Amino acid sequence: MPGHEQKAGTVAVIAHRKKSIGGGLDELRTLLAGEGVGKLLWYEVPKSKKAPKHVRKALKEGAELVVVWGGDGMVQRCVDALTGSGVTMAVVPAGTANLFARNLGIPEDLPEAVRIAFHGESRKLDLGKVNGEHFAVMAGVGFDAEMIKDADRGLKDRLGRVAYVWTGLRHVRGEPVPMKVKIDGVKWFEGEASCLLLGNVGTITGGIEAFDDARPDDGWLEIGVTTAKGPIQWARVLGRMSAGRSDESPFVRMTRARTVSVKLGAPMTYELDGGAKDTVTELEAEVVPGGITVRVPAAAGPDDRS
Repeated sequence: MPGHEQKAGTVAVIAHRKKSIGGGLDELRTLLAGEGVGKLLWYEVPKSKKAPKHVRKALKEGAELVVVWGGDGMVQRCVDALTGSGVTMAVVPAGTANLFARNLGIPEDLPEAVRIAFHGESRKLDLGKVNGEHFAVMAGVGFDAEMIKDADRGLKDRLGRVAYVWTGLRHVRGEPVPMKVKIDGVKWFEGEASCLLLGNVGTITGGIEAFDDARPDDGWLEIGVTTAKGPIQWARVLGRMSAGRSDESPFVRMTRARTVSVKLGAPMTYELDGGAKDTVTELEAEVVPGGITVRVPAAAGPDDRS
């Protein structure tokens, strides 16, 4: 567009080429041209774990805005590489799970996501950090990570949160594991637990409202421990979570923290933003206040939290 105000001189696109939204990457290129981008750095990756090296390359090339094309796994990898750089990130939610974008009010609409990337507000958001790696939405150990690992993609696309309940109930035969949890250096939980969740935002896996009061800029991590065992107790927990009343469950204990230290009596898989990581017996987590700057929809007024 002639005379269009140039919003960012050097813009980098880090795209998961197997993910798509709207007219795909061709439409993204057209929309970026319409925004008067001075220099465009373009990187496509076949899987999210290859994204961080391209983020680092983009930073060296002087990127002022990094546009991430993909889902929560892609966002998590890019966030980890961008943390502390001071460079703004924008998200185009092209994945199967776009919880980070949804929590921030970025719609699964390509032209609108690009409009927000260039004309939205820059907002500093907290991140969580687990065993040295950053996450934007949530981290979990035990039941939750196993559930994600086993979730059938086709089922997830068709049924959303029900798919997580279904795959979850297939895992509840696993026995709870002895767990010691310290919150900000003080012992908070000791006993058998089947799942531990850390949340940076309210809506987590499967669209479940797990942490009602969570905000990604409040300087806190939300934490929940579940002691449920067996299908009947787990069905009750998942039912309460689906109804947005997690904290009323007799099998769930919740609080918030700046640092969390977890020791497990047996190795368990953990996940960051829906991506399964290693099997561990210890977790060290902390909040990273204002760790990332993200373009979000412009606030409608002083009370708008989107």
